[in-house]
Amino acid sequence: MSATGEAAEHGPCRILSLDGGGAKGFYTLGVLHEIEGMIGCRLHEKFDLVFGTSTGAIIAALIALGYSVNEIHTLYNKHVPDVMQRRGRSEKSAALAELAESVFGSATFDAVKTRVGIVTTRWVIERPMIFKGSIEQAHGRAGTFSPGFGCTIGDAVQASCSAYPFFDRKFVETDSGDRVELVDGGYCANNPTLYAIADAKIALKIPDASIRVVSIGVGVYPEPHHSLFSVARWSKYLLSVQLLQKTLEINTQSMDQLCTILFKHIPTIRINDKFEKPEMATDLFEHDLDKLNILRQRGRESFATRETQLRQFLV
Repeated sequence: MSATGEAAEHGPCRILSLDGGGAKGFYTLGVLHEIEGMIGCRLHEKFDLVFGTSTGAIIAALIALGYSVNEIHTLYNKHVPDVMQRRGRSEKSAALAELAESVFGSATFDAVKTRVGIVTTRWVIERPMIFKGSIEQAHGRAGTFSPGFGCTIGDAVQASCSAYPFFDRKFVETDSGDRVELVDGGYCANNPTLYAIADAKIALKIPDASIRVVSIGVGVYPEPHHSLFSVARWSKYLLSVQLLQKTLEINTQSMDQLCTILFKHIPTIRINDKFEKPEMATDLFEHDLDKLNILRQRGRESFATRETQLRQFLV
């Protein structure tokens, strides 16, 4: 896409925004696999700002650290099904903590190669807490800014994925001495695009004409069917999963609508296709790798329907 006026002066600011959605992040990876192939470089080299919530936070953090999409996919194959198939909050939380430690180790936000935003929710005061890597992204209090509040990337990502009550709430210690209780970022912004645009416009002072947004969801699927025995035995659990799923989907659609209303003049490509065939039934706790591989394939197909637009944005 050619730039004129302010856009030509500043050059394009390319934003990548990644939704939450648990194991359905395999769909996101399918889209990103094709984008990376199209641009011929790793995503951190093309995008100036990468925001992610929950499963999108894992992917965003790894992109910002310089990982290729294939490397991220390998990690998802290894870790995500294990986390999702654990029974009980404690077991799920322990597996998520193991994932964070194994994948991110002691890496801090000083190590990121592009600007990043990891969205979490403060449990007590019910407000977002967004972990960022660059002082340029500060909306205020720049004098006390520190990358990621002094926390590790693993702690931030684990907090962003802690969908209470299926996972324990996550406590982090900031370098200012605060002990903060966090839960899944999806409760405040499962689709973090609005926050990413706010960073670009307000903190980075990028003119609207220079902003290009690629916003990727996890797809929309039919609810899985369960046997009568399973429903009888796990009815309370299943209803809780459905409620969480519905809550996140409503949040996603609300944020998407707000972006459309407030920033309809900012060029945005939204990829979040709906699949209605019964065999596509799944939820955020899916752990069947065969099904997750199908989701990844659907993501690649979704890319194909927007390839021309994406090429104009990114190549």
